[in-house]
Amino acid sequence: MAAETVDTFHWPAETRSFCAELPFTPRTTIFEYGRGIHLYDARGRDFLDALSGVFVTCFGYDCAPITEAMTEQLRRGLTFQPPLHGTNHNALRLADALTGIAPDGISAVKLLSGGSEAVEAAIRLARLYHTVSGNPAKQKIISHYESYHGATYGSLALTGHPGVKVFGSPMPDVVHTMPPEALAKQWGLTAEQAGEQAAAMIEQTIVAEGPENVAALVVETFSQLRELVAPDRGYFTRVREICDRYDVLLVFDEIVTGFGRTGENFGSQTVGVTPDLICAGKGISGGYAPLSALLIHERVASPFRDDDGHMAFGTTHTFSGNPLAAAAGLAAVTHFTEGGFLPRIRQLSDHLRRTLTAAVGDRGTVNLSGLLCGVSVPDPDGRGIGDLIEAKCWDHGVIVRGMPYGIMLAPPFITTTTELDEICAVVGAAVDEVVG
Repeated sequence: MAAETVDTFHWPAETRSFCAELPFTPRTTIFEYGRGIHLYDARGRDFLDALSGVFVTCFGYDCAPITEAMTEQLRRGLTFQPPLHGTNHNALRLADALTGIAPDGISAVKLLSGGSEAVEAAIRLARLYHTVSGNPAKQKIISHYESYHGATYGSLALTGHPGVKVFGSPMPDVVHTMPPEALAKQWGLTAEQAGEQAAAMIEQTIVAEGPENVAALVVETFSQLRELVAPDRGYFTRVREICDRYDVLLVFDEIVTGFGRTGENFGSQTVGVTPDLICAGKGISGGYAPLSALLIHERVASPFRDDDGHMAFGTTHTFSGNPLAAAAGLAAVTHFTEGGFLPRIRQLSDHLRRTLTAAVGDRGTVNLSGLLCGVSVPDPDGRGIGDLIEAKCWDHGVIVRGMPYGIMLAPPFITTTTELDEICAVVGAAVDEVVG
């Protein structure tokens, strides 16, 4: 491949114009291989990945337990089984492992291949649940503005960002309300006050749309588009009570926050509320195979169980729960639980908070939960400060994500304190170069 095509072939001009409307700017570098948290591109450059790919490679790029499990599955000669005629041991064991680390009451798992699929499955299951429960009119889904839920049409409809409009009209029967973080910022409220107002707006929306018409509320426990400011825990408690009052399913989109990222197994455990459905993905396989899951509370699963106690939810995709992806997922969950990663994540989180706060100084604000971190930097002139800081970090060999408010970091769980120190030093220097 000619050197001049390395950075340009992947994104044609029309795609770039679409991306300009979205809250991030893609890069087009060709990567060759990875070791630990390091990535090496086709030109031989070495990058520290402070984003885990995109919240995915939580065990780095050469995790032996996962690669060995996948290699063994390849040797067995079963990478796929007819999904309409059976399943496989890896998928069954992975489902058991996921319910073992999920919040109490989660009793069923639907394996899928990506986060958007999990969100789509949650929409379908929520609506079907109400239909089989004798409330077929309950079809509307409520989500937040300034949210992100995926790239398929159903998940895009839930996404409350104007950039999705470039893809055409969204799916009907979706209603948006303001999230607490936005209310706190716009109205100058405390987290508790914003939580009260946001919860009240959700209840008002349910009443206005008609409780008999509302199937589910889909929310993020921490939002990448909203500076990763943690909502008041009381907000989630009130939301849980409101959903119970009106027989509305509560769905947590934990594609980003699940699987240890916030310092607990799931973000729902961080905020102290158990939802009816959890969408999980990204780090669930450590990035070694396309994999996601819909975790289902027994309240929702029970109407679908047959006489043998098995849950029958008639939706699938060709590669859902295939033996190879399930092998990767099972190895990742086993490595996560047996490796004692939660204490390590919390220790690294404390170190990251201290070091990054010192590096950024009074030029920005660090918001962090576990190893999910946002750095907010004022941008009074509307220069696109997040992209500018990301570019400076890139030039110095550190991968972060530029956002409208600043940057995001999500280091792998195997990151050392020395590597964190290097990452924070580069971020601090980048902020200094951009802000002055």
